[in-house]
Amino acid sequence: MKSNVGGIDKILRIVVGLALIAMAATGTISAWGYLGVVPLLTGLFNFCPAYPLLGISTCSVKKDA
Repeated sequence: MKSNVGGIDKILRIVVGLALIAMAATGTISAWGYLGVVPLLTGLFNFCPAYPLLGISTCSVKKDA
């Protein structure tokens, strides 16, 4: 698995995922909020399965020295 999530994208995915899970746990939103685990995991693992299908990558390219 090659990383395709980076920088701000990663941070936003983790924050949104945690927020959705917290809101579902407190009853602020319905149990569908537990789907926040998806952006949380894609942020933590630096890989989004939809990105290769769409030809997208937000991860910066590392150049050899």
